[in-house]
Amino acid sequence: MLQKNGFEIERKFLIQYPDTAVLSKMDNCTVMEIEQSYISGGGRIRKIVSQGKTCYIKTVKKHISDIKREEKEWEISEAEYIAELEEKAENTNTIKKTRYAIEKNGFVYEIDVFDFWDDKAFMEVELESETDSFPIPDFVTVIKEVTEDKRYRNSSLAVNHEII
Repeated sequence: MLQKNGFEIERKFLIQYPDTAVLSKMDNCTVMEIEQSYISGGGRIRKIVSQGKTCYIKTVKKHISDIKREEKEWEISEAEYIAELEEKAENTNTIKKTRYAIEKNGFVYEIDVFDFWDDKAFMEVELESETDSFPIPDFVTVIKEVTEDKRYRNSSLAVNHEII
């Protein structure tokens, strides 16, 4: 059973909509279909389908800085997931996205594409420290870094994805 406690240090970029057919054919790519909802008591829940398997995850994060958060994450049952959905935060939508997690250059680049955008997507890269440098992979075109812009958080997209 998944359980993760620690710090998440990541940078986030708004990118041009990628060629998903190319991404999915990369040897080092894992494709996940994710449904993500925010809970009124705090945190989020996810339904993740990948390689024919479904899992349910609950995550609670505590803001440390724009790039660093304390993160607690654990697997929940389908019944717990359904019960948590009943507590979905008011005026939020469930976000549906396809994630392409690609290992390259010693990093995992997570590219999220959404059904409500056809011209842009997100790329996140998780780091060991806030000062780590990393190469931008050649399979993405960065529009701008949005790590510190709250409008580009998934929790903001759950309220209104048209503001960006």
